[in-house]
Amino acid sequence: MTLTYREVTLRKATPADKIPLYKLLTSDEAWTEFNGPYFPYSTPTLEEFETGLFSRLSAGDTGLIIDVEGESVGSVSYYWEDERTRWLEVGVIIYDSSRWNQGLGRKALIPWITHLFNTLEIARVGLTTWSGNPRMIACAESIGMKLEARLRKVRYYNGEYYDSVKLGVLREEWFD
Repeated sequence: MTLTYREVTLRKATPADKIPLYKLLTSDEAWTEFNGPYFPYSTPTLEEFETGLFSRLSAGDTGLIIDVEGESVGSVSYYWEDERTRWLEVGVIIYDSSRWNQGLGRKALIPWITHLFNTLEIARVGLTTWSGNPRMIACAESIGMKLEARLRKVRYYNGEYYDSVKLGVLREEWFD
């Protein structure tokens, strides 16, 4: 499966992607400061990467690589908060910090969310972040996601409290 929007292509990982993607993920770990840094993280071994994230990106069902003009820069994903009630959340990470502030997360989320609405029986797509990541909040709002909840001071990180921020878009809003 391949999804495209402007210069961004979303695709499954191939065996040729394993080492370059692993190097991208582990050589510039600035992304870990914004992607839920209050959760424990340790740099994965190549084997952990291969059996975890790389395996999921190769399957292509819950996540895809973000390519920009032939260069892998990040990934999109989704997970079920509660599959029984069809509560789905998405994520996007640009691992290459030199590619931040270029709108790539926004350009990746647009075809990803469209694909999810087109292939899954869901009424809503959500995105949860934290107040320490204002760029992610702005990204979600720029594609039409609405602030649905702000849980105040529930994320403690580096001696400071942050809010959990929940945004979402309904199917009818997305295709309006």
